[in-house]
Amino acid sequence: MSHANNDEIRGVLIQSGPERVLLPNATVAEMMAKVQVEPTADGPHWLLGRLAWHGWDIPLVSFARLSGLGEESVGSNNKVVVLKSLAGHAERPYYAVLTQGFPQLISVPRDGLLADASEENLPDSVHMRVLLGEQSALLPNLDALERALDSLH
Repeated sequence: MSHANNDEIRGVLIQSGPERVLLPNATVAEMMAKVQVEPTADGPHWLLGRLAWHGWDIPLVSFARLSGLGEESVGSNNKVVVLKSLAGHAERPYYAVLTQGFPQLISVPRDGLLADASEENLPDSVHMRVLLGEQSALLPNLDALERALDSLH
């Protein structure tokens, strides 16, 4: 009989600008490539546009731009990760985040997810920087990201 390993955290690692970002696997609805993005004329610089997904018109966010960590833009070979809204919005239950490469599914031992104490000032959209073995990644503050999306209305 197999048991779920509660000592591991499953996540999706994406590249956003110069940074690696670790998303909780439970929030990921779908990963897609070469998505048709409808640009938005008005809106903040981090809102890259909207895309149609399963009958929803969902916003596409540049996490790197939102966090002030770098530039990224939509190209012909773009990849996006569709996330479930934590706040449970009836009108916006999903949103998408741009990624520069193929998302990578990873399992991290709970005791292997260590905060990187060398980081002092992180943007509001970043919860913390963590060490994954030899490399670091950002844990996004998804509540702050969704508040930024809420401010668009």
